[in-house]
Amino acid sequence: MLKSTDILQIGIETISLEASSLSELSKRLDHTFAEVVELLYHSSGRVVVTGIGKSAAIGQKIVATFNSTGTPALFMHAAEALHGDLGMIQKNDVVICISKSGSSPEIKALVPLILKGKNPLVGIVGDLKSFLAEKSNIVLDTTVKAEACPNNLAPTTSTTAQLAMGDALAVALIKCRDFRSNDFAKFHPGGALGKRLYLTCGEIAAANDVPQVSKDADLTTCILAMTKGRMGAVIVTEENKVLGIITDGDLRRMLTDRNDVTSVNASEIMTASPKTLSGDTLAINGVEFIKEHKINHIILVDAGNLTGVLHVQDLIREGLI
Repeated sequence: MLKSTDILQIGIETISLEASSLSELSKRLDHTFAEVVELLYHSSGRVVVTGIGKSAAIGQKIVATFNSTGTPALFMHAAEALHGDLGMIQKNDVVICISKSGSSPEIKALVPLILKGKNPLVGIVGDLKSFLAEKSNIVLDTTVKAEACPNNLAPTTSTTAQLAMGDALAVALIKCRDFRSNDFAKFHPGGALGKRLYLTCGEIAAANDVPQVSKDADLTTCILAMTKGRMGAVIVTEENKVLGIITDGDLRRMLTDRNDVTSVNASEIMTASPKTLSGDTLAINGVEFIKEHKINHIILVDAGNLTGVLHVQDLIREGLI
């Protein structure tokens, strides 16, 4: 077993080597990159990405990135294409073939079939003298000097270069399509990312009771409403208009400051005219609202009427804080 210092050095050298290869890759980009982006942008079909081995895994990730950013794409395994999956390619599709060597048996068998269908073929290839490079309509060069693997065998640096090239294409297309966060949200409605882009304060608050009392409510009524609502606060309202908020902290301070609390009513304890948001406010903006005003509750008001309340813990449970 290697020493921990040796292991650390291997990690540093691997990342440094791959970073250096990416730097060289960026310097080799030329007008052909723009040609590919323009081809994909103007295509009325889909992008069919194909490859074999580790390049196939990279192709699947590129397809996922394309689909999530507004470029319809699908993955076709090069070997399976020779056994029926070639039918996935439709008339107006653009095909991207990824290969380090560009001359594997599957690639040599597949490329003539793609060209026979007259679909534009883009080769992302690590050997400009290879079969794929010679047959492709447009070539994107992902040549690397060496793999990070000490035996220079396992695809490491080469697959990193392929992945970076795919990301570069996707980002360029995002810019060309003026693809914005609202567009992105349509394709990411679930998970933490979807919540940041889609979830509103009103949707979270819908699960909460809305504890409220009138301005004349006595202390006992306020405490019972606060306890029942389990929000650590009660909203003071009049005809469903927000007059103020009473938090458990307000109650503690009042009990500390007063000897006689028998005649206290809600209007004497509340924080008047509290800050509010509309229910359609994005929850992630609600997080910023809470941080900015150093509060624990968000009161939701629409058309002047109280519609809900949420607590900072609700945002924590949703994974937004």
